[in-house]
Amino acid sequence: MADADRGTPNRWLMLAVSMLGQVAGTIFVNGAPFLIRYLTSERGLSLPEAGAVAAAPFVGVMATLVLWGIVVDRIGERAAMTIGLAIVSVAALGASFSSSLTGLAAWFVLGGVGAGSTNSASGRIVVGWFPAHRRGTAMGIRQTALPLGVGAAALLVPNLVESDGLRTTLLTITAVCAAATVLSAVLIVDPPRPTRAEAADRGQLANPYRRDNRLARIHLASALLVVPQFTVWTYMLVWLIDDKGWSTLAASSLVAATQVLGAAGRIGAGWWSDAVGSRLGPMRIVAIAATATMLALGLLSGTPLGIALIVIATAVTVADNGLAFTSVAEIGGPYWSGRAMGLQNTGQYVVSALVPPLVGSVIDGHGYAVGFAAVALFPLLAIPLVPVRGEHSLDTV
Repeated sequence: MADADRGTPNRWLMLAVSMLGQVAGTIFVNGAPFLIRYLTSERGLSLPEAGAVAAAPFVGVMATLVLWGIVVDRIGERAAMTIGLAIVSVAALGASFSSSLTGLAAWFVLGGVGAGSTNSASGRIVVGWFPAHRRGTAMGIRQTALPLGVGAAALLVPNLVESDGLRTTLLTITAVCAAATVLSAVLIVDPPRPTRAEAADRGQLANPYRRDNRLARIHLASALLVVPQFTVWTYMLVWLIDDKGWSTLAASSLVAATQVLGAAGRIGAGWWSDAVGSRLGPMRIVAIAATATMLALGLLSGTPLGIALIVIATAVTVADNGLAFTSVAEIGGPYWSGRAMGLQNTGQYVVSALVPPLVGSVIDGHGYAVGFAAVALFPLLAIPLVPVRGEHSLDTV
């Protein structure tokens, strides 16, 4: 292949390995919400209490994303991802032998700390190895790691915990994360970047947050847009079982299938951004679509259309992630993109950690219809924040 002839690794292999690492981390972090029904039915927790335990991995991720971004900027993508996935593996193993819910939550937090490494590291691998005119599509493919990981967790976690218990479920996740750790250590090659002297000559060492407000606006808009995404991911399974009367197998199968649809939406959005030469224009359109979809879901959740709308929501509400992440990396540049992507994901994970208990409380008090409809407010607020008018031509990183 051409990449091999030049003595550099195949960029698609780099994409695949970084995706596998993020899938493994996602299975651990996003597998926790699929334990909500087990925690309420087998451990006797209320829905808000179970939601708080399910949010524990997101707390760990949220607290360390910027630190991981600094690590990536300083020591490279391969080292950061390998160390982080090793931490996830240890945490999953520890959680499997935890004898208390407090201990389980603590191991979940630690695993979230390790999983945070995969966000900036895998994003930088894609940005570093792919040219600008292919980067949106490549990042869209990379962003499918999240819905694919959620889909795998949806199939694995609720069915395995129901049939074989919590320990077997967590040991299985441990094996997945350990395998991803080894692959990252062996196969990932850090992408090239300019020396600090060269970057200084190009103005790439300057703080991009002082240049203009584009990054800050993208961070805030993305944090708002993550509310409907995590509402659907967290409560779709429980809604199908408790409100619609579906079996665990049927509900988890639909959740997994919709994640494939979400993955396709991310790739399509990335391709769209490459084709039109803009990341933020498509992002604003996605925010408009998310507002309409969540409002319709709230109004029609009690009708036969409700299931179709929640399936659509799983695709629409995730389509903005790759667009925002790519734009942040391009604006941040080779010596700030790790931190910029860390801040980007920090805002999203702050919101992600709050969604399960807070939306759970709304649903507990007012029902699913009100909960889904109320969530439409957040993408509505994001629409004017997307800095479309301030978007420059696509930068190379």
